[in-house]
Amino acid sequence: MESSTNIKSSGLAGASVGIPPRNIKFSHDYYNSHRYPIANNAFASSFIAVLSGSFPPGERFFVESVRHFREQITDSELKAQVSGFIGQEALHGREHDRLNAIFSEKGIRVDFVDKGVKMGLYLLERFSPEQQLACTIFMEHFTAIFAESFLQDSKFREACEPESLKLWTWHALEELEHKSVAYDVYTRVSNSWRLKLQAGPLVAAALVPVLIGSLVAILAHDNQLQKRHIKSHLKGAAMLFGRHGLLKHVPRRLPDFFKRNFHPTQDDTRSLEQQWRENLFGSQGLLSDIYASPTLQ
Repeated sequence: MESSTNIKSSGLAGASVGIPPRNIKFSHDYYNSHRYPIANNAFASSFIAVLSGSFPPGERFFVESVRHFREQITDSELKAQVSGFIGQEALHGREHDRLNAIFSEKGIRVDFVDKGVKMGLYLLERFSPEQQLACTIFMEHFTAIFAESFLQDSKFREACEPESLKLWTWHALEELEHKSVAYDVYTRVSNSWRLKLQAGPLVAAALVPVLIGSLVAILAHDNQLQKRHIKSHLKGAAMLFGRHGLLKHVPRRLPDFFKRNFHPTQDDTRSLEQQWRENLFGSQGLLSDIYASPTLQ
């Protein structure tokens, strides 16, 4: 994990190019009264817990895959963007570590996810640095789709415990702010279409079975696999994967990554980012009470 000194340095550089690492520590006291804060649904809440469990090792993989090529970047603006990317991802990992500690205290076994994801990423680390970076940009593409959908899906958000959304909203905004950085590094150091084509199957093989298995394990450990819970789980699955669910755009947009002319900025989210910067950090923003400065605290 990035040291506080390095994060501050990354913040100064990143803020100059619109990718400021915002040093925020979130409270998760809502878990004292809401075991299933995502729509009061065990399946949806457990799925979000799986994502949170995957983020700390995943964010570290992203950072290291980009950092490996940092010295090869000569463009000063991209260098500053890389600094912002590293700072933001380091803070995301830290805050999800803190949330995951709460999960563990409450008996929600995100350690299943952490161990499984680390094993999957270990397999990806057996490949070349260029292939690892290609895997990173594929995962960043998925994350950007998820982040955009999360910020736009008011129906999903309204169904959730409001305090539980704060960390995820901050994370989603920053994922959009830096969504092009790893890709732009990749185009400078490799830009191999073959490695991009391989990235999707490699990531799927290394991580999808782990994530599905972890979700089932968490539900089983929480005594949520009895027949009486099926209807509730189907409702939660529909909220996430259904026709109007949170992840409804993923099947259509994920394949865009494999087009030869793909670039993350083809999906222009600048107005959405500005809207949520104001919603979070404006004078009446959701996070204005715990983050008062537009630069790194």
